[in-house]
Amino acid sequence: MEMDDFFGRPGSFNLSSKCLINKDFTFRYLSVVYVGVFLIGFLGNVFGLWNSFLNWKKWTCLNIFVLNLGVADLLYIITLPFFVSYYGNKGVWMFGYEFCRLARCLFHVNMYASINFLTCISVQRYLGIVHPMKTIGRFKNLRHSLYISILLWVWVIIQTLPNLLFTNTDKNDTYCYDSVIDEHLSAYTPYSMIITITGFFIPFTIIVVCYTRILLVLKNNKSVNPNVKRKSIKLVLIVLILFFLCFFPYYSFRNFNLFSRTWQLQGTCTKALENLYIAYQITRGLASLNSAINPLLYLVTNENFVSQFQKIKNKACLSRQ
Repeated sequence: MEMDDFFGRPGSFNLSSKCLINKDFTFRYLSVVYVGVFLIGFLGNVFGLWNSFLNWKKWTCLNIFVLNLGVADLLYIITLPFFVSYYGNKGVWMFGYEFCRLARCLFHVNMYASINFLTCISVQRYLGIVHPMKTIGRFKNLRHSLYISILLWVWVIIQTLPNLLFTNTDKNDTYCYDSVIDEHLSAYTPYSMIITITGFFIPFTIIVVCYTRILLVLKNNKSVNPNVKRKSIKLVLIVLILFFLCFFPYYSFRNFNLFSRTWQLQGTCTKALENLYIAYQITRGLASLNSAINPLLYLVTNENFVSQFQKIKNKACLSRQ
């Protein structure tokens, strides 16, 4: 089970004579965060995808990757109302065993798909700015980006399938844990470490290298189009914010959490481990924010996004008059 539920059912649970943690913070915090992510992420991604389809004739490779990013976000966002209910009801899951496993799995699908497609976007920008002559004309051919997207979805499925081998709930219980039950902890921890390296640290390293080279070229090359330069810097900032705010804290504390649970089962309970529990819950909320931040990419990859949004805003203002 996850640290969120490790200390028992609603309220608190005395694991040993020394260990007592109140889960009310988790229930309140995640409920509020998930409501915000659902509202912002759903509206932002639906509007972004709708605007992209309106301008499908102008699509480039970058638009294909952003489109897949939006689909990955929506797959996760549609599960959030159920988790708002779950945490709002103090950890009581009312939607069945199979849907619990599916909903939890979609979170991991969203995380790995987001990271992979953000990596593709970063590499595409790197090639277009650092090696423009070698890639000229290639980004107009959408077939390559479609093939890459299919391969990435296959890779995401391969990364997340092992989650289905581990149990995070029982058919006759009313909980829906984010991680695995204690019986699977020893097998799940190595998998988590491996997937952190392949699913996060390697893509993160690629992105850092790409954006370091991009920023150097933009700084030293005075002939770069100012509009391209401005959009590229915005893209760098958005992606780095996503990684440092949403992904890095979550993957770090998720693994700390798994080790902490092992120590807890061995009878160890200290104030540091209690604080780690709180920190892990905070990073879970931060991880979900990626679905609310990703729509900002529509601003820097679709020229018509802002104008379409302004038209809707103006119509709304006129209807009130």
